[in-house]
Amino acid sequence: MNLASQSGEAGCSQLLFANFNQDNTFAAVLTSLAVGTKSGYKFFSLSAVDKLEQIYECTDTEDVCIVERLFSSSLVAIVSLKAPRKLKVCHFKKGTEICNYSYSNTILAVKLNRQRLIVCLEESLYIHNIRDMKVLHTIRETPPNPSGLCSLSISNDNCYLAYPGSATIGEVQVFDTVNLRAANMIPAHDSPLAALAFDASGTKLATASEKGTVIRVFSIPEGQKLFEFRRGVKRCVSICSLAFSMEGLYLSASSNTETVHIFKLETQKEKPAEEPTTWGGYLGKVLMASTTYLPSQVTEMFTQGRAFATVRLPFSGHKNICALALIQKIPRLLVAAADGYLYLYNLDPQEGGECTLMKQHRLDGSAEPPNEILEQGSHDRPLNAQTYNSAATKGKQTHNKPFYTVDIQQIDSVYPINCILFCNRLC
Repeated sequence: MNLASQSGEAGCSQLLFANFNQDNTFAAVLTSLAVGTKSGYKFFSLSAVDKLEQIYECTDTEDVCIVERLFSSSLVAIVSLKAPRKLKVCHFKKGTEICNYSYSNTILAVKLNRQRLIVCLEESLYIHNIRDMKVLHTIRETPPNPSGLCSLSISNDNCYLAYPGSATIGEVQVFDTVNLRAANMIPAHDSPLAALAFDASGTKLATASEKGTVIRVFSIPEGQKLFEFRRGVKRCVSICSLAFSMEGLYLSASSNTETVHIFKLETQKEKPAEEPTTWGGYLGKVLMASTTYLPSQVTEMFTQGRAFATVRLPFSGHKNICALALIQKIPRLLVAAADGYLYLYNLDPQEGGECTLMKQHRLDGSAEPPNEILEQGSHDRPLNAQTYNSAATKGKQTHNKPFYTVDIQQIDSVYPINCILFCNRLC
């Protein structure tokens, strides 16, 4: 996620970009955080809470505004502010550039999975084959998408791409990147889209609009609404990110406010009808019956789910990105923010409630002040350490001819991608 402000400045922090690699939905002990800075880019291991291990740093490219790593492999896609139309694909362990592509407009987002690499421009999307970087398909003349909003499923079986279908209302276009055809159009919101996220299986898509009050989850590719959650009613906010947990039971939503909401995706079991025995029970039955005669907007508020857990961030107004993962066998919420910090919270999968801040780490290399926030946190409730499972451009792009292939069968000592990138020219 681009962490710079609309003016292009990252403020006092060196951070320009941050993103959790795709493994956070599979094997949390192997997750990593990619960070783009004014001086280059870095990768951090997220296998422990108390220590943030820097596993790689590159200072060859300044002002890195996009850095996307393919799972836990050596493949990384890079875009810098000094060359915003140029995509570089590199083997970071060897320190070599594999190939590069140039486009006629600024690159706003890059997404990767085992089969495809997606490049998002303001009015077009390019779909590349990850094995040889050939352009398989171009989606042209898309509605203006200045934020580069899009989401790519990491599933092999459901390899879908989601992007805005309108600049004025919240339509979602779902595209099958394997068969290279449109799969569905989902009328998700009345207002323009602000955030999109697939679950690990590629069968659910979470959406939020620019109003930021309602989060919806749809089945993919059918487009049926499965869940609807209300983030709040007092104020409209800008949703920064949505993220599912590894098995799709929880969904986190962060915004430009100090609160992160975590919703639980479980279907409420219908209870058999019972005659009320108290005045309160009778009044509740009357209220529910009266929803039949109320406007649809009011009726929806009675049926929308509320947050299962919340996180109180020590800041507001900063862009941020969140992720749900298991670290050291405990469910955690991770938040990387434009203030230059990574925040780690414990999530109680049984009780929910307010999550406890366990640790914060500096991401830009400057000295870390005493962790005063931890002293303010509440540690009264013991942590239940159960796991989740127990509970357009109109021009043409130019490129250097690719000279590599990706051998998915080779072992790189990591799960689940297990791939090594072999550069034919270098081998």
